[in-house]
Amino acid sequence: MATLTKVKRRLTRRPWPAAAAEPIAPPGLGLPRGPGGRTSSPARAPASRDNQTRQIRDAVSNVEKHFGELCQIFAAYVRKTARLRDKADLLVNEIYAYAATETPNLRVGLKNFADEFAKLQDYRQAEVERLEAKVVEPLKSYGTIVKLKRDDLKATLTAKNREAKQLSQLEKTRQRNPSDRHIISQAESELQRASMDATRTSRQLEETIDNFEKQKIKDIKDIFSEFVTIEMLFHGKALEIYTAAYQSIQNIDENEDLEVFRSSLHPPDYQSRLDIVCANSKSPLQRNSSLKFSSGMVQKISNSRIRKEEDEEEEDDDDDDDEEEELEAAKEER
Repeated sequence: MATLTKVKRRLTRRPWPAAAAEPIAPPGLGLPRGPGGRTSSPARAPASRDNQTRQIRDAVSNVEKHFGELCQIFAAYVRKTARLRDKADLLVNEIYAYAATETPNLRVGLKNFADEFAKLQDYRQAEVERLEAKVVEPLKSYGTIVKLKRDDLKATLTAKNREAKQLSQLEKTRQRNPSDRHIISQAESELQRASMDATRTSRQLEETIDNFEKQKIKDIKDIFSEFVTIEMLFHGKALEIYTAAYQSIQNIDENEDLEVFRSSLHPPDYQSRLDIVCANSKSPLQRNSSLKFSSGMVQKISNSRIRKEEDEEEEDDDDDDDEEEELEAAKEER
């Protein structure tokens, strides 16, 4: 009857893992035994290890999810920046092509603007390369890191499952052969080894996940600091270059280009305006010498015209004398 009562008591025990029982030590290991043949091992209870493993699994899954999303979004950000650089290069080429068809001042201003804008795209290319190396790649590396942590977690779970299996076998052995101490001792020995292995892997996982968490925080700080630094450097240079580009556009003399355009519609008028501008731009000494030269030229032209007229009058007089002589000679012959 006593044996039957013990068997009934064993059948009413709670199944694993709801029981918070500690591993049972085989005889001879020197572990203190409590009521019911259970040991008071200092190892962490399985339920506590379950909770720890669950938290670690959640932490790894959280990093895997959000770091993956961050990596994809940052990679898309870099691709968009690279496409913006390509479109800006097309814009630079079009500005060069248009500037070649315009008036002098506008052509120079547009070319200077295009030079500055092309220089900005060189800095944008450097921004793309730095973001790829300092932001995207570190985030991408966490795919491998998370995989390794999952392998460690899997090893811990395997050890815990082995411990649970050995505990279940021990309970079945006690139920089937309650009086066979040899078989029970072997089962208890297997359970003890499984428990020690589970405890060891749990501690290793705890140390590994602690280092993982520390490295994760450091990497997050480094990644976002690098991102902000790269963007600040680019936008600082962009402000400087855009200032120079703005000044290039503002330096365009629209009035002079307008005169050039009008001259293309009325070339003679434009030539006369150029003569007036050239005359007004001369110094007083140049103006006096120009006036003297002009008056001298006018005097020479006048003198030459007077001499020409006198020569023509003399020729006319000679012709008249010859005619008179011919008439007199004709009369004498008659």
